[in-house]
Amino acid sequence: MASGNGNGKKNLVVIQLTGGNDTLNTVIPYNDGLYYDNRRTVAYKPESVLPISDELAFNPKMGSMKRLWDDGKMALINGIGYPSPNRSHFRSMDIWHTAEPDDIGKEGWLGRTARVLDPNAENVLTAVNFGRGLPRALGVKGVPVASVGNLETYGLFPDLQDDMMRKIALDAFAKMYGGARGQDAVMDFLGQTGSDALKGADILRTAPGLYSSNVEYAANPIADSLKSVAQVMFANLGTRIYYTIQGGYDTHSGEMATHAQLWDHLSGAVGDFWDDLVEHDRQDDTLIFIFSEFGRRIKDNGSGTDHGSGGSAFLVGGQVIGGMYGEYPSLEPEKQLEGDLQFNNDFRRTYATILDRWLHVGSEDIINGSFEPHEIIAR
Repeated sequence: MASGNGNGKKNLVVIQLTGGNDTLNTVIPYNDGLYYDNRRTVAYKPESVLPISDELAFNPKMGSMKRLWDDGKMALINGIGYPSPNRSHFRSMDIWHTAEPDDIGKEGWLGRTARVLDPNAENVLTAVNFGRGLPRALGVKGVPVASVGNLETYGLFPDLQDDMMRKIALDAFAKMYGGARGQDAVMDFLGQTGSDALKGADILRTAPGLYSSNVEYAANPIADSLKSVAQVMFANLGTRIYYTIQGGYDTHSGEMATHAQLWDHLSGAVGDFWDDLVEHDRQDDTLIFIFSEFGRRIKDNGSGTDHGSGGSAFLVGGQVIGGMYGEYPSLEPEKQLEGDLQFNNDFRRTYATILDRWLHVGSEDIINGSFEPHEIIAR
């Protein structure tokens, strides 16, 4: 059921792979003997992978994303990272979220982006996080962001089944956060936050009822999140930034089974979401960005891999010029970074691509510097 392109504005869907995705087992150098020399047990045989060139192949579980690659709708960004890589999950993700590798940032890059897209905070749903809590990337004072754990039950006091009791609770909540402004800065902030939550819950509650699709999503958390993204997007609520997280990529042990299942779920979910976009004629208005905070070590540790650097990222969309961007890091010992893949592609170039070429907002103030965009977005 095609529904047109809504308001015609560009959508950004961000998928964060938390834990440090193993690039070498995602984009596999299947004809490089050094891969097998370093990966005695945590490696894929050449005959099992999905080749995308004479040198590189996708993980065997990435079939749905390989379809997008073959259709020219996916860009692979090689060697992505930042100078002086940090192997701490918390610090590295903080750097990606704030776009500040050298300092402790106070604002998230997507929160800043939402502020530019909606400078008067007129729409409390300009940015929506599908998950618990608030990713640092979206955190900026004065920028409302809804965090949705389960869209089907989302709202205030959803467990109150009695309509009268729920009305009383909602009335009390509204009065609690609707007092006089200007008397106390903290209470003003809490009051605005509460009012935004109340308004956002009321609007988002309508999205599932407006959704109709022939696509059947798989039954796993990342597929559930992307289906929720589709429901909100197709309801035309004015949301521009959609954020979701898939965890579990910290594969110090048992990597082969765990990592394969993660990519099986993620690739399938992205494929289903893409089919939903096509059915609703939104593929040309939507850009999907997939990233992780760092890669893994070149050499395995027996059954898994430890924290490393030099990762990979993906952009998917109807306006994406598919192909490889950036150089795949060499496995030659003299070109490694202390046993890691050497970063050669600053992540802020990808952010600049998204901001300047896709959302059409100036990137320099948002990512704290001037970075040349990749030629990934069709003009």
